Amino acid sequence: MSHNITEVTVVPQTGLRHTATLIFMHGSGWNGVLSKNDLEMVFGQEFSFPHIRVVYPTSPERPYTPCSGMLQHVWFDRQAVDISAQEDVSSIKLMAEELNKLIDKEISLGIDVKRIVIGGFSMGSSMALQMGYCFRPDVAGIIALSSFLNQTSNVYKVLETEPEGERPPLFMCHGDSDKVVPFAWGERTFAQLQQRGVKGEFHSFPGLNHSLCKREVELMKKWLVDLLPDV
Repeated sequence: MSHNITEVTVVPQTGLRHTATLIFMHGSGWNGVLSKNDLEMVFGQEFSFPHIRVVYPTSPERPYTPCSGMLQHVWFDRQAVDISAQEDVSSIKLMAEELNKLIDKEISLGIDVKRIVIGGFSMGSSMALQMGYCFRPDVAGIIALSSFLNQTSNVYKVLETEPEGERPPLFMCHGDSDKVVPFAWGERTFAQLQQRGVKGEFHSFPGLNHSLCKREVELMKKWLVDLLPDV
């Protein structure tokens, strides 16, 4: 079974120069193309920037325990979709190595790592949190939409062992009617990260289930442009 990321959907910058990158990861069972389409459908137009290239990778297929071991496009395995479950650290580390290659590719194109943001939806943003606070704390920022970290997450342990380390800023959103990832899990994750020195913003959306909404995408776009202005 391959752990390699082989499929990547790219929305190039609309201007002449590519000076920053967003890597955006899909939720479990989804893929990069569907993730791009979802964002654009909710936003009502192409999610693009004059200078920021948007990269939508598709995770490799792997047996996924919450679906009785069926093959799924997921970023890592886990015992259950539950905040009290233990993390599958080995599968997270394997995926981090692959995502590091994507980041390094952007750097090879001339993009400063401080102008690369990692984000995603649901499981994709759980992986983004792992990347930004365990594996690539040198990136510009992290976007986490409708997601959570397990309450004994390795992320918290890493942040505690590096109290003076770098902390990429965090943009986090959650619908308060989420039936898949309860709002309380997202709220708790943000609070736990804040307690360990992560600075950022948390937006809640009344009546929103486990999905995106237009206002959320608008706020995300503004946050990205503020963080990564054209140079």
